[in-house]
Amino acid sequence: MLIRRFQESDSEAVSQLIRRTIEISNKKDYPEDLMDDLIRTETPEYVLGRAGWTHMYVVLDGEKTVGCGAIGPYWGKEDESCLFTIFVLPEYQGKGVGRQIMETLERDEYFLRAKRIEIPASITGVPFYLRMGYHYKNGISEPDEEHLIRMEKNR
Repeated sequence: MLIRRFQESDSEAVSQLIRRTIEISNKKDYPEDLMDDLIRTETPEYVLGRAGWTHMYVVLDGEKTVGCGAIGPYWGKEDESCLFTIFVLPEYQGKGVGRQIMETLERDEYFLRAKRIEIPASITGVPFYLRMGYHYKNGISEPDEEHLIRMEKNR
C-alpha cells in the first residue's frame, strides 16, 4: 500500500470510495435517508473543497484508491486540529489501512502543532478511534444533533 497527499485528479476516486463506504459500512448505524443525503453530498467537487483547506491523503493499492483521510485546523486555531473524511473501503477494513491513515495524519504538521485533536466521528468509526487512543469529548458518548460523536486526543 502506498499513502500520499491527495491530488486534484483523485477527487472522483475519493468521492466513489466515500460513497461506497457509507453505503456499505455506515448505513447499518444510521437511518437510510440520512446516509442517502450524505452520499449525495460527497461529490468530487465537495471532496476538492475539503482538500482545499485540509491536508488530505489517499491510500492506494496499485492504481485503486482504498482509503483516505484529512486533517485541518479546528476553527482556525493554531493549537487545535481536526480529523476529517477518514474512510476505508469495506473489503480493506481490518487490514491496517485505517491505522496507516491515522499514523500518517498524526505525523502531519497540523497534528504536530496541536495540543488537542478532535474527530467528529460516526457511530461506525467510534470503536476504531477508541483503539487509536481517542476518547469521548467531555465524556459524551452519544451522537449530537449532527449525528456525530465528538472524540478527541490531547497531546
